[in-house]
Amino acid sequence: MPPAEAAEAVEPLPERAAQTTAERPWPVRLLSMKIADYVDKMSQLWVEGQVVELSRRSGTLCFLTLRDADVDMSLTVTISAYALDAMPIPLRSGQRVVVQAKPTYWPKRGTLQLEGRQIRPVGEGELLARVEHLKRVLASEGVFDPDRKRRLPFLPHTVGLICGRGSAAQRDVVDNARRRWPAVRFEIREVPVQGSDAVLAVTAALAELDALAHVEVVVIARGGGSFEDLLPFSNEAMVRAVAAARTPVVSAIGHEVDTPLLDFVADVRASTPTDAAKRIVPDVAAERAGLTEARLRVGRAVAGRIAEQRRRLEMLRSRPVLHDPAAMLAPHRAYLEALQARADRSLLARTRRAADEVGHLRARVRALSPLSTLQRGYAVVEHADGRLVTGRDQIEAGELLRVRVADGDFGARVVG
Repeated sequence: MPPAEAAEAVEPLPERAAQTTAERPWPVRLLSMKIADYVDKMSQLWVEGQVVELSRRSGTLCFLTLRDADVDMSLTVTISAYALDAMPIPLRSGQRVVVQAKPTYWPKRGTLQLEGRQIRPVGEGELLARVEHLKRVLASEGVFDPDRKRRLPFLPHTVGLICGRGSAAQRDVVDNARRRWPAVRFEIREVPVQGSDAVLAVTAALAELDALAHVEVVVIARGGGSFEDLLPFSNEAMVRAVAAARTPVVSAIGHEVDTPLLDFVADVRASTPTDAAKRIVPDVAAERAGLTEARLRVGRAVAGRIAEQRRRLEMLRSRPVLHDPAAMLAPHRAYLEALQARADRSLLARTRRAADEVGHLRARVRALSPLSTLQRGYAVVEHADGRLVTGRDQIEAGELLRVRVADGDFGARVVG
């Protein structure tokens, strides 16, 4: 096939990205041109961030890296030196700014950057207003509620410390804590506590210490500084990280007058790093003095209790009932003896009355008995078979009868 005909046989490239396939892809140059066209249609805008790097090269063009204040994302900004020189104060790394810029895409390098037109520092008043707004939002969510705050352990096994590298805050916490309790141990994480890297570094160190089982309290410490220097400790990401921590957190940022949002979410707020050392461990001298005083109080209390019990025992022993134990039984013994005497008298009287009654009955029986009648001269006449003779017509002449008298009996024969 001739070259002209072969060229006519080549299919055109897809117009849209959704139309591309493995058989009909876009070349890199076309994709880069498409992205550049799309980005070029974007209008200029104002964007806020922290200045991470600033480079002034020869000529009038300057380069800076603008980083998000909460997450690890950044963009490169090119801006004229005249725009930087127009700022009221010199631009420095870590400063928060707003930049008016136009997004641009460089197809050759495949990079997206911003062409800056104007740059302004974010004023302290505006930053303070944002912090106050964030404070109200977090308070409405209950992040600062006292009920969620935890008590610090009396004597932590190990103290986690997040501070700047070789900072005075680190020395204040460690030296004062060991002066109070020499055996205290520390897990120290030295991180940036100022600038654009502070938020990510502090939250990462907090997560690392929070995962250690032997760390029972974490101190976040930093010395004093300007409002902007302490601004990372009012960052929403850091505040929420502290709220979600398992380990109790002590905030020791700046001086007494400094109140970043970290102070409100922390379980304990220390006015200074030195104050934090006083809060995390007890004073061994004070504890020893308290223990000595407690032992003295216990000794006095025990001695007083023994003396009181001894006094009560003496009072009990001095009572007549305990002085002469038999005295307690004497009234009961007398009462029993009286009852016994009364019972004896009653039984004797009843026995005598019964004996008299028996004597009367005996006399009556004797008076009514046949023997008594016989003693008065009467006799009982019986037939030989033992039948009583009660009439003359019951006997016959010559019959042998038995006559019973008082002192015996004898036989008698009937005559005529």
